[in-house]
Parts: sequence; structure tokens; C-alpha cells
Amino acid sequence: MDTRSENEMVAIPSGRITLSDRRTQRSWPVELAPYQLARFPVTQGLYAQITGRRPSSAEGDKLPVEGVSWWDAIRFCNALSQRDGHTPVYHVGADADDVEWDVSADGYRLPTEAEWEHACRAGTTGPQYGPLDEIAWYRGNSHERIHDVGGKRSNPWGLHDMLGNVWNWCWDVYDAEVYGTYRVLRGGGWFDEHWSCRASARRRSHPSFQVDDVGFRIARSVVH
Repeated sequence: MDTRSENEMVAIPSGRITLSDRRTQRSWPVELAPYQLARFPVTQGLYAQITGRRPSSAEGDKLPVEGVSWWDAIRFCNALSQRDGHTPVYHVGADADDVEWDVSADGYRLPTEAEWEHACRAGTTGPQYGPLDEIAWYRGNSHERIHDVGGKRSNPWGLHDMLGNVWNWCWDVYDAEVYGTYRVLRGGGWFDEHWSCRASARRRSHPSFQVDDVGFRIARSVVH
């Protein structure tokens, strides 16, 4: 797997997903147009090639990059877009929280949490898209360490590590009224119990947060 294939994109069909939040006991439907999502989380090798940085605690080119903030992920998306000749999606202002998404741009970006959950489920309806030990690295089988991407069975749409290994940053603000600029995290990580590695599980953190079980995966809009 070279660094070019590590950001191989999978075509995700349009659909409708119902998101839910346990804390507020509310749910809301989201209609989704077709888009693309990376087959694997961003690896340390690809991240280093694009940024020149290796922020992760563990070392290995095929390991998911971790120790990256939401802001790091945004900057990476723009840099990868420029490398591949695409229009960068994000316009970053002078203020730390000032970022705008140019929906007409064809570059790489973070998925919305609705896109993430739709792709994670891949047409399945249960909490996971298969037996957890077969599809995810989590506390029950990870030996409390991160693992190379692609080592577990993919979901029905060919996406690996959607659950477990590292949490994925998403574009969305979690709840602006209660948590301010906190962004959504999805998927569970290598140190999490099985109940955190579910298609519907939501977590949140400040966009500057960096820890050894949080990474990200890239998406692209289908721009006409």
C-alpha cells in the first residue's frame, strides 16, 4: 500500500440517515447526496508526506495518524487538495474558530457526521456492521495499542476501520449552545469498550484537542 492508495476514495451512494443524541433524547433525519469517503483512515505515512510532521505517539507508516487536532485535519485536507490539483475546501480566517466550507470546491474535507454514519452503516441496521472482533480494534482485542489500517474486515461498502482503532473527527459542531465550538467525534478507538464502537455513538471535543486515539478520515463532494 503506497501513500497514493492510502487515500483511495470509495463512492458512497445517496441516502437518508437518522441521527440521534442520547444526552438530549432527540433524533433528526438527514438527506445525503452522493459523496466519496476514504477507504482507510489517514495514515502516519500519508500525513508525514503531506505535512512533514509525525505527531503520533506510536510509530509506523501504516498506523492511523493520531495526536491530531480538528484544526490539523482541516489543514491537512487543504494541503492534500493542493497536492492533487483540487480546489481547497476550507477558507481559514484570522480568528482561531473562523473556518468556512466552500461547498463548490472539489477538494478533500472532513465528512459530516451524517455522512460518516451513513457510510459506516453501509446499509446495515444494527449497532455494528458485523461481529466487533472481526471488524474493529477495541479494548477487547487491541492489547491496548493502535494497529495498522486495513487489518480488520471492511464493511459492505469496502470501508475499513470505521469502528475502532481511532476516533474520527467530523466537520460538525456538536452542540453550540452547550459546548461552544466542540466538534463531533465518531467511531470509537483502540482503548474503548465495545459500547463506544457503535455506528450511532457520538463524542465531542474542542477542535484543538489532541490524543493518541483520535485521528480522521477524508471525504470529497461529488461536484458538478
